[in-house]
Amino acid sequence: MRHYRQRGVTLIEVLIGLVIGVLTMLAVMQVLSVAEGMRRNTTSGADAQINGALALNALLGDVRQAGYGLADNPAALGCPVKLQREGDPLRWWTLAPVLISDGANGAPDSLTVFSSGKDGASVPVLVKEVHGQAVTPFVVQSSFTVAEGDLLIAVPPTSGWDPATNFCSLFAATSDLSKDVAKAIVVEYAYDNSKINYNWNKNQATNFPAAGYATNSYLLNLGTSPVYRTYAIDANTNALQVSDFSASTGASTTLDAYPEIVNLQALYGKDTDGNGVVDTYDTTAPTTAAGWRQVLAVRVALVARSSQYEKSEVTASEPEWNLGSAATVTGSANCTSVSGSKCLTLKISNLVDWKHYRYKVYDTVIPLRNVLWNS
Repeated sequence: MRHYRQRGVTLIEVLIGLVIGVLTMLAVMQVLSVAEGMRRNTTSGADAQINGALALNALLGDVRQAGYGLADNPAALGCPVKLQREGDPLRWWTLAPVLISDGANGAPDSLTVFSSGKDGASVPVLVKEVHGQAVTPFVVQSSFTVAEGDLLIAVPPTSGWDPATNFCSLFAATSDLSKDVAKAIVVEYAYDNSKINYNWNKNQATNFPAAGYATNSYLLNLGTSPVYRTYAIDANTNALQVSDFSASTGASTTLDAYPEIVNLQALYGKDTDGNGVVDTYDTTAPTTAAGWRQVLAVRVALVARSSQYEKSEVTASEPEWNLGSAATVTGSANCTSVSGSKCLTLKISNLVDWKHYRYKVYDTVIPLRNVLWNS
């Protein structure tokens, strides 16, 4: 009887095979890890692009519309607007398309846009007779486009604004009474919560100038829901917040609209020599009508951050805002990346582990077209 020797794999061969398999698995896992990291970086970079683009687009739309219904007479710009809703504290607005609140030491700015919310045309209404401080009706040349519930701003005929004696006032139109050639827009005194906006500046003796409003004053129509909107960065959530004022409640509703927006910087674009071209950028709000007429544009920069934390440091320095060399920019310095240009540093070093994230800067110049068209 013939015996055959049994053949198979030895223990050494099995161990060698296991080692080769483990090494292969490690190589595959390494490749997958790198690929996954690249995918996450790409995805988070795309998120930053989308958030930044959407946030900038929202700002573009509002700033382009800023001043609608307010800038028909550029001489009125800068007028302090006194307004008070029943039971609420007194507040002041500035009759200007945009208002920049400068953040200290590179902290994010906030940007407020102001425009009429009137559907259709918003046409100024000329006052034909002196309107005393305690007189109810405004006698006007025409009440075209004015409807019950519209919020109106009474504007004095001359500038030289003074919050004590020469200022603008907001009130509600409660009726439109035809009187032959003249019309009267009436301010309601009795509180009526069932009717929209009837509780704004009812007390003319407190909220109108002591001398009232002279002939050739005029009324601006904001509609029932004026646009008074503020964009700001929430340092706790690292999001661009939008605050909307409600005329019906007198309060502002704030929400985080665009995540991972970590800085907002804004500059007034001013034409200081009267040639129609912006030559200066700064954050100094004008104090006179002539100063506001110089503001022809707003320049905005947003810094969007990726949502992906990187194990290694991927950002070595804070980004620069390149403002070119043509205009004077208050506080700027020579760019380190572009020779001959002026830059402002966009602060992000206040963020936790800021070097472990990637950033994208979105920059644009937005003309104030309602000011330009009426200049």
